Amino acid sequence: MAKKAKKKTPTRAAKKTGRATRTVAPKKTTGKKKVKKRASKVATSRDKESLEARRTRAGKIIAELDRLYHGAECALTHKSALQLLVATILSAQCTDERVNKVTPALFKRFPNAKAFADAEPAELEELVKSTGFFRNKTKSIKGAGRAITDNFNGEVPDNMDDLLTIPGVARKTANVILGTWFGKNIGVVVDTHIGRLAHRLGLSWRSRDSKDAVKIEQDLMEVLPQQTWTDVGHALIYHGRQVCNARKPDCPSCTLADLCPSANTFD
Repeated sequence: MAKKAKKKTPTRAAKKTGRATRTVAPKKTTGKKKVKKRASKVATSRDKESLEARRTRAGKIIAELDRLYHGAECALTHKSALQLLVATILSAQCTDERVNKVTPALFKRFPNAKAFADAEPAELEELVKSTGFFRNKTKSIKGAGRAITDNFNGEVPDNMDDLLTIPGVARKTANVILGTWFGKNIGVVVDTHIGRLAHRLGLSWRSRDSKDAVKIEQDLMEVLPQQTWTDVGHALIYHGRQVCNARKPDCPSCTLADLCPSANTFD
């Protein structure tokens, strides 16, 4: 005769509630939670690093970037300060490769600031359309051409204050022109790549995120030697494209991994 299964005695808590209880297995930590936890540790270690230690580490990063990308230059094709200014305006939300396909015909059609100022909007829009946001970019380029023609005798100024009065020119564009064309390290360019790498490498500690360009630039200016600002910017852009990309950084192959607090924290 088969034995009857013993009834499980309700726990004290179950008696009070009148509900049966069951054993629940502990939840496993998901991959996303692990990544967030590691990211939190990275942020903590980055925040605690002293300025002196950060500068020492930055010096080693600079040396390795120079070894990897010695002589790296601006990827935007240009032959004058004006061409660089226009190309930089066009590069917003667009790849440098696409801009470089557009600018030869553009610069041939509009060879100087006055030509841009007097351009028919429809014609200019058609030439720059493939770079995206073409109406706003057309407006900025025409405005820049007019300001340079009327206020600076047709020549792009070589100082920050004057550059910032030109339509379409914010601090990033001004830094590109001053550093790349005029050889003046007045500030540090902070584009998508530089912002991302500044955070991952722990070279920025006061910014909210990789898009907080103002604070990232302030941090980089504090931690990097001024004479390296332009060259390091070019090198970081190359490294961001080739190794430390946004979606899946190649940490195992990165020679900066030993200097990077974020290395191998991406799943």
